[in-house]
Amino acid sequence: MRQLISWVFAIFLLNHCTSVLGQGAEDGWILKTGHIDPAHYYGVTVANGMIGIVSSADPLSVKDVVLNGAYDDYGRGRVSNILKVFNFVDMTLDVDGQRINSGNITHLRQQLDMKTAVFTETFDFQDKIRVSCSYLALRELPYTGMVDITILALKKVTVTPASVLQAPDMLRDVQNYYNEIDRPKAIIHLLTSTARSPTGKLLIAASTSFIFPEQQGSQPEVIHEMWDNNMHSMKFHKTLQEGQTYHFSIVGSVLSSANDHDPLNEAERLTVFADLEGSKSLLERHFAAWDSLWKSDIQISGDPRSQTAIHAVLYHLYSFVRSGSDYSISPMGLSGLGYNGHIFWDADLWMYPGILMLHPRLAKSMIDYRYDRLPEALHNASIHGYKGAMYPWESAASGNEETPVWALSGPFEHHITACVGIAAWNYFCVTRDTQWLREKGFPMLKATADFWVSRVERNGPGRYDINNVVAADEWAENIDNDAFTNGAAITNLKDAADAARLLELAPDPDWELVAENIPILKLPGAITSEYAGYDGRLIKQADVNLLAYPLGLIRDTGQIRRDLLYYEPRIGNGPAMSYAVLSILYSRLGDPQRAYSLFQKAYQPNEVPPFGVLAESAGGTNPYFATCAGGMLQSVLDGFGGLQITPNGIEQIKTNLPKIWKRLKITGVGPEKRTFTVN
Repeated sequence: MRQLISWVFAIFLLNHCTSVLGQGAEDGWILKTGHIDPAHYYGVTVANGMIGIVSSADPLSVKDVVLNGAYDDYGRGRVSNILKVFNFVDMTLDVDGQRINSGNITHLRQQLDMKTAVFTETFDFQDKIRVSCSYLALRELPYTGMVDITILALKKVTVTPASVLQAPDMLRDVQNYYNEIDRPKAIIHLLTSTARSPTGKLLIAASTSFIFPEQQGSQPEVIHEMWDNNMHSMKFHKTLQEGQTYHFSIVGSVLSSANDHDPLNEAERLTVFADLEGSKSLLERHFAAWDSLWKSDIQISGDPRSQTAIHAVLYHLYSFVRSGSDYSISPMGLSGLGYNGHIFWDADLWMYPGILMLHPRLAKSMIDYRYDRLPEALHNASIHGYKGAMYPWESAASGNEETPVWALSGPFEHHITACVGIAAWNYFCVTRDTQWLREKGFPMLKATADFWVSRVERNGPGRYDINNVVAADEWAENIDNDAFTNGAAITNLKDAADAARLLELAPDPDWELVAENIPILKLPGAITSEYAGYDGRLIKQADVNLLAYPLGLIRDTGQIRRDLLYYEPRIGNGPAMSYAVLSILYSRLGDPQRAYSLFQKAYQPNEVPPFGVLAESAGGTNPYFATCAGGMLQSVLDGFGGLQITPNGIEQIKTNLPKIWKRLKITGVGPEKRTFTVN
């Protein structure tokens, strides 16, 4: 464990020496920049699975604060959207009466230490002060974040820091409060605001407090200021002598009535709790929590860029999910409002498998999110005239369909239902938790299997067609017998039968009958056809190739290679994860160099400045695309690492590494926390 105060001081010395954090850069833990161009700046996120804090090019402020589970209907598509909430970590800083801003500072540098999940910026203001400001979404406290500030006086100055609470435009009916709680050792100052979500459905509350370390003398006087109805602040003055260092923190909490029945009082209670814990204890617990997460790690020798990239993937996926929360991950995680914060197949097929291998407890929240919304999926099937459960293409808080009406994927992209069933079976395969399978997993497997036996059109032996769907390749709408949809349905049906037998239950004989009769179509030249009538046109993303991985329905290496050669050049500028799957398949075909080239293609064209966070597609500007991260993680675990989820748990097949990689070590795998190595 680092020495906490010296750790804070070391950060602000980043401009002038090698800091404690900087020493980790060679191990692929640091994302940093000294070139801040506001016109081309895409922030990086610190998150704890519940709150996401997105960095800004402006000093002492962040772009957005996003709260998991907080949705309301406003404007965009007449469906629920995840909310921006109070920016409770923003602050201002005056120096001798002059306000610091992006136009009057120099030497601005920013970095994210992914090992500790701390984002730090450092800068100078004239010849007067040097500032270090670090942001944390505290891992051990789901609704609480902290700003840690160190100011070095270069000459005698008076500084005036302020904690600012401002409501984003989408919130309404703002109420502001200021309270002082007198305690024997110090006064706790609480800056608090509440507001209603756009329709008034949710109450959102945030509260902040200063932490003044005891060893730095008497506590300064705190002054409350009202700016307008949507913004207020509290501030203090401090005179510093030349060479003096002053360190303080701001802690804050934010939550909504979707998270707690009494968000106003709970936000203040949590902030008081954090204040009295103190910054030293908060940091210790935060570091310990991230140390535990990083026991499941991927270490790549010989290729620093790949090492940093895969640490960034793990960091973001770990940041966007939380054990015990029963929340899943949207395509953009907690990095903003992209895709309305909804849950798609991106969570179940792309992000979940890697998380399941490395952290089953995190993955349990993702699959329990689906179990909790099984009643709504049953209702959705019923109103469409089907049996069983039909999971919505876009899901939010309620579990009802949240896809905008203009998008045909809502009523027709049915493969999501199979993806949920497959995810449930995979959770059991990894954990061997028979009680969970009986109580939660099998009800999902049974309901999703029942959907498919009612969904197929029975046109004779070998022709149980699944017509009129949107394919996994979403440029193919209202087509028949999509390869991935059919393959996923087959897999879902077989998994349900296997689960029933394992639980000593009689599987519905129709499940396996239907599975045996769903067709996978062919093109001339023994190429698997994406769908009936497919004519070779460009596709948005991989579809046919998913039959080989992850479904494992095509195992003939000749067939896998033919499909790869045919479909790879037909992938258009769609989302990034297709190339990760192609990389896995080439790795398993014994071509690690081609696999490595596709691994690079899966992320490098999608990196945006200044931290290389991932956009959805090459040239895109909508980071962070967590789906791409999920694909990359699988390409390392299941491709180069040779890991695979089987009914007997996680097993490893023989693979070869690309020439540049000297060694691949995967630690903390599965419930047993095993280590796998490829040399």
